[in-house]
Amino acid sequence: MNIQWTVKAFNDLTALDLYQILRLRIDVFMLEQNCLYPECDNKDLQAFHLFGQHQDRIVAYARLLPAGISYEDLSIGRVVVDTNFRKYGLGKELMQRAIQYWNLKYPNTPIRISAQLYLQRFYESLGFERVSDMYLEDDIPHIEMLRKGR
Repeated sequence: MNIQWTVKAFNDLTALDLYQILRLRIDVFMLEQNCLYPECDNKDLQAFHLFGQHQDRIVAYARLLPAGISYEDLSIGRVVVDTNFRKYGLGKELMQRAIQYWNLKYPNTPIRISAQLYLQRFYESLGFERVSDMYLEDDIPHIEMLRKGR
């Protein structure tokens, strides 16, 4: 599968990029997972946006947050893959690219995430370790995980 990967700061996103990113996030997090929460939380304005496109359609996305926005550490959030593209391993490639982005920009710096509990093993396979008890976020069990600087 041919995926074109891009990282952009908020001000570099086109209107179409932003529309497709928000649509993908809303389709999965709000509609598929049946969660009502403020999707536009102002963090996008300070984030870098990593996305994969297939035939000009955004099918994978992660929000890369500098330290001090969600956590004192660097962070990766809003990790999402279009339902029709999950069978291609894009979630792992997306996370590997997100980790690589932060590692190139800030070598040996920890990365902290808030992960849905059922994805704990997935994130552990990428070097993250569980660092919190389970907590509910929008009625979905989550855990905080940390990937130590290497």
